[in-house]
Amino acid sequence: MSNTATSTLPANPPPPGKHYGYARISTRHQKEDRQIVALLEQGIPRRNILVDKQSGKDFDRENYQKLLKRVNPGDCIFVKELDRFGRNYDEIIENWQRVTKKMGVDIVVLECPLLDTRIKDNDLTGRLISDIVLSLLSYFAEQERRKNHERQAEGIAIAKEKGVKFGRPALERPEAFHFVYDTWAGGKISGRAAAKELGIAQRTFIIWASEWATRHSATVSE
Repeated sequence: MSNTATSTLPANPPPPGKHYGYARISTRHQKEDRQIVALLEQGIPRRNILVDKQSGKDFDRENYQKLLKRVNPGDCIFVKELDRFGRNYDEIIENWQRVTKKMGVDIVVLECPLLDTRIKDNDLTGRLISDIVLSLLSYFAEQERRKNHERQAEGIAIAKEKGVKFGRPALERPEAFHFVYDTWAGGKISGRAAAKELGIAQRTFIIWASEWATRHSATVSE
C-alpha cells in the first residue's frame, strides 16, 4: 500500500487594502488643492479623499471621524504632512497610535518617506528610528504652531499700539434712535419692534438703550 502525498494548497492571500487620503486646512485663506493633488498622484480615487476645513485644535472633525469609520484593518491612510493628524505633540502621537496600533490601519506621510508603516520592518533598530522620527517631527510641529501664535500675538499688539482697530466697525446710531428709544421706554412698543423699526438686531438695540440710559442718568445726576 503506497502512501499518496497530499499537497496543501496555499491559502488565498488577503485582498490589498484600500487607499484613502486625508487633507485639512485650518484657515479660510488656506487652499487644500496642493494636498489633494499630492494624494491624487498616489493613485487614490477622489471619492476616497476626505477634507476638513476647520481648526486643528481638536480632533472632533467631521470628515476625519467619517474616515475612521470607513477604514478597515489593512487599509492605508495617506497624508501630505504629519500635522494633518494634529497640531501638538501629544495629539499627533495619540492619533498615530490609535490608527496604526489599535485599528491596524497603515499611515503614509508623503513628505517623510521614513513615516510609512507599510514597511513591516521587524528589526528593532528600524522601528526605533521610525519612532524617533515620529517623535521629533511631532515636537517640531507643535513648536511651529506655538511660534506662529506668538508671532500673531506680537503682530496684533504692535498694530494696536499704532491705533489699528480689529473687529467690525461700530454701528452708527440712526437719527431715529432717540425717538424710537423714547417710544420703547414709554412702553408703547416692544424691544423687538424697536429693533425692527431701526433695522438692527434686537440685541444691538438693547445694548444701545442700556448705554443711552446709563449716559442720560449720569448727565442728570451731574
